[in-house]
Amino acid sequence: MASVPTLAGISSQMIPTERLKIHVLLSGPEEGVPVVFVHGNFSAATYWEELMLKMPEEYRCIAPDLRGFGDTEDLLIDATRGARDWSEDLKALSDHVGDRPAHLVGWSLGSAPVLQFVQDYPELVSSITFISPVSPYGFGGTKGLDGTPNYADFAGSGGGTVNPEFARRASEGDRSAEDPNSPRNVISAFYYKAPFQAGREEAFLDAALLEKTGEDRYPGDMTPSENWPNVAPGVWGPINATSPKYFDGSGVIDLENKPPVLWIRGDSDQIVSDTSMFDFGTLGQMDLVPGWPGEEVFPPQPMVSQTRAVLEAYKANDGDYREVVIPDTAHSPHIEKPEDVLEILVGFLRSA
Repeated sequence: MASVPTLAGISSQMIPTERLKIHVLLSGPEEGVPVVFVHGNFSAATYWEELMLKMPEEYRCIAPDLRGFGDTEDLLIDATRGARDWSEDLKALSDHVGDRPAHLVGWSLGSAPVLQFVQDYPELVSSITFISPVSPYGFGGTKGLDGTPNYADFAGSGGGTVNPEFARRASEGDRSAEDPNSPRNVISAFYYKAPFQAGREEAFLDAALLEKTGEDRYPGDMTPSENWPNVAPGVWGPINATSPKYFDGSGVIDLENKPPVLWIRGDSDQIVSDTSMFDFGTLGQMDLVPGWPGEEVFPPQPMVSQTRAVLEAYKANDGDYREVVIPDTAHSPHIEKPEDVLEILVGFLRSA
């Protein structure tokens, strides 16, 4: 069923929901407490397998390939809806597998659908775990702890901000290691902290390269802008969907019933950071992109600080959260330090 062979103990299913056919990896007893694992960009459910297999038998682990990724049916992502296409897909999956509350675990971009889902369907969420999450104010184009847009057109976010050489190589299925922009090298350099190497490097690359590419898919389209860096969001694909023009997860602050939140991150993350190497504010500040208008106009997006500010407001408004920083770890703690993440996650789920 799965394009990427699964580990023993993981089953693969194509589930025909009312919205689309969703490819899902499963482990644990069907009657177990459901835990839904939502992957990030340039990845797929495959990236959760080792952690799923380590989970105690009391949990039913469910890891879907999001729309636009993996083996899930190839339908467009309407970015003007933010993360709602994904949220509604997850609800359709929930309807099919039992429509009962679940613990949600979102990694990187996968935290956006989780944030949207808890706002749309709070009665179906038992707890939330974020692993290296995208800011509640999306990726790129904002400043300050409240996610203030740098420009009215949200220039500096969306599909036009993706490295075109990386996007080209991803679309061609490049598996080489000679160029720093190759998918293999980007995963190695930024998902993990050196000298860590994933034991399933080939399978992870296979899974990442299943992402649907093109102007209306990944990286998505763009709109020319008079504002630096001269690209603003388009209307299709995953990177536009997580632009702050369309996505705002800070509404969780005002939820009437707030599930407990666990936030896990690595101390050496270069993707989601207050000085992200994938953010034009950082790149401009480092003189890597010419024409930077300066700190006052376009500073590095304080992604981690924005997340903390939203969660502190969540806590002040009768919610609860815990932040855990794992040392010597980059963007993928569940792969780099699975035993640490397992202990933290299971303790949290049992207390929740």
